[in-house]
Amino acid sequence: MKIDLRKFGKILVSRSDGREAYLVMSAYITKGLSENEDIEINFSGVKVLAPGWADEVITKIASDFKNIKLINTANLSVNATLKFLKKVNGYRLNIK
Repeated sequence: MKIDLRKFGKILVSRSDGREAYLVMSAYITKGLSENEDIEINFSGVKVLAPGWADEVITKIASDFKNIKLINTANLSVNATLKFLKKVNGYRLNIK
């Protein structure tokens, strides 16, 4: 399953917006998927990613599914936030 985060905006900063995005994803995109499903999260088009938004989305998806691949993470904001989440939460995230 591929999740394109640009559908949620180019600037992803608010924790409350992240919570809402996760609820949309879990209701319409990932609903009914096995925890072993391959999940690819695409950051293409995302200019700013804040830890609050990412914690509400990426952390929760990483706890729901075992096989998470993060792509197009070269943006400095995206990369720094993902490294921070990985350090704080200890998740094994596959960053490409």
